[in-house]
Amino acid sequence: MGEQLRYGWTTGACATAATTAAYTALLTGEFPDPVEVLLPKGRRPTFALATERLANDVASAGVIKDAGDDPDVTHGALIVATVRRGEPASGVTFAAGKGVGTVTRPGLPLDVGEPAINPVPRRLMREAIERVAAAHDAPADVAVEISIPEGEELARHTWNPRLGILGGLSVLGTTGVVVPYSCSAWIDSIRRGIDVARAMGEQHVAGAVGSTSEQVVAELYGLSESALLDMGDFAGAVLKYVRQHPVPRLSIAGGFAKMSKLAAGYLDLHSKRSQVDLGLLAELARDAGHQRLAGEIGQANSALHALELAEADGLALGELVAERARQAAADVLGDAPVEVDVVVIDRAGRIVGRAPQP
Repeated sequence: MGEQLRYGWTTGACATAATTAAYTALLTGEFPDPVEVLLPKGRRPTFALATERLANDVASAGVIKDAGDDPDVTHGALIVATVRRGEPASGVTFAAGKGVGTVTRPGLPLDVGEPAINPVPRRLMREAIERVAAAHDAPADVAVEISIPEGEELARHTWNPRLGILGGLSVLGTTGVVVPYSCSAWIDSIRRGIDVARAMGEQHVAGAVGSTSEQVVAELYGLSESALLDMGDFAGAVLKYVRQHPVPRLSIAGGFAKMSKLAAGYLDLHSKRSQVDLGLLAELARDAGHQRLAGEIGQANSALHALELAEADGLALGELVAERARQAAADVLGDAPVEVDVVVIDRAGRIVGRAPQP
């Protein structure tokens, strides 16, 4: 029986903890350490402070993000909240400090020009400030600046540049909890990417499994960065969201093995959740009149081996896979007004199949 994976805390939860500690210190002169926060669903975790500073009516506190056992790029990052008293009746205002991004494109849940502090973390911080203010009979008029010192560098490994969030990371989270390997953040980024593409007026977007297939499909169709979706293994996430939020044209691009899985009807292309169906590849060869080849493909060592066997026999198996994958994608899209095509590449980035044919 495997060891249970450890949950972690979102950047939004850490920012709320830092904000709570900083505002408490601004009012009382003392930093609560550890500091307790109230998260959605009633969770009340406590956070140790990594930094604290109080001077000239400005307080700041920092919390080290612990993402648990999730491979989160922000694990170990320092999240700092700096607070000062705001103007009377100003309420709680937010600003992006060093390493927190600024929204520069439409389509996100924040207006252009706003700091990339998402709605739920804003609400958590606002509610935390209101509780601290009420406990000390103080106004909840507070200016909050969130900074992540390493955020600009870390953001290069996230979707933020592509989404038009520049200058650093986003402060994220809906529950405050990071579930290890839940993939929810990736799927949410796919959805935000589609939202941004639609808001930018993109008529053609592409979901690619990896960097090679993305480069190929971008060059093939002349697509801009805002039209490209880092789909990864989540073909279903792209197709289902586009079904609900249509774009005129969608391309799905990936390697032969991954697209073979889509051709078989799998929407999650990860090796732990779907396998290449050599029987399907053999069936495609058989239906194309290559009986002997079908037998060889059925005994192939891998999808790549099957493709090599087919090419040696003069069968464009990549084209057949592309068409079957396109049909599977169209089935998911249903009646949505979306024209879908599929591009299949080999490991060298060579296009081995397109459907429909140009």
